[in-house]
Amino acid sequence: MRLRHYETLLLFNPDMNESERQEVIEDLTKVIEEQYKGKLVAKDEWGIRELAYPVKKHTRGYYLRLEYAVPADGVAELERKIRINEDIFKFLTVKLSDKFQEA
Repeated sequence: MRLRHYETLLLFNPDMNESERQEVIEDLTKVIEEQYKGKLVAKDEWGIRELAYPVKKHTRGYYLRLEYAVPADGVAELERKIRINEDIFKFLTVKLSDKFQEA
């Protein structure tokens, strides 16, 4: 099983409370670490920011950046879970490297 290095930026509904947001983050972390035996490298919560244009009639959004290492099929499952959640407005996943080098 070859781990690849990825980064996903998520835009959450700003009306979500902290516990709801943490529940979603824990669910995504379980997919990475337990289901696909990957590793969560970094979790950066950027907080609520103004958006350049309205998204689903909101002018603000809560940003979160996840950096992780999983096999390629793990990204597909993670993105499937993200698409199902109506409180995640947008997301972007970028492959940082084909090989994950643990520091």
